[in-house]
Amino acid sequence: MATVKSKKKIKRKKVTFSVNSTGAKEVILMGDFNNWNPKKHLMKQDGNGVWNKAVILPPGSYEYKFLVDGQWKEDPQNDQARLNCFGSYNNILNLAVP
Repeated sequence: MATVKSKKKIKRKKVTFSVNSTGAKEVILMGDFNNWNPKKHLMKQDGNGVWNKAVILPPGSYEYKFLVDGQWKEDPQNDQARLNCFGSYNNILNLAVP
C-alpha cells in the first residue's frame, strides 16, 4: 500500500528592514536568518539617509542587528531585544504563523 505525504507549504512573509543612518557608507543587515553573513544582505540607501532591505522569511523568531560602517547598531524602531553572548543586545523579530 502506498502512502501519500502531504506537503504543507510554509507561507513566507516579506519583511522590510530599515534604519536611518545619514552619512553611512555601508549598512548590512545581519541576523540568524542569514547566519550573520556580511555578504548576504547589503542594504540600499533611499537618498534621504534611510537604508532598506527586504527579505522573505518563514514564520519564526529571529535575532538581528545592523552593521553600519563596521560598527554594530541596534534597530531603534524595535524595542524587542535579547542579550547576546558579547554583552550587547540583538533585536528580535517574531513572525507568527498565518
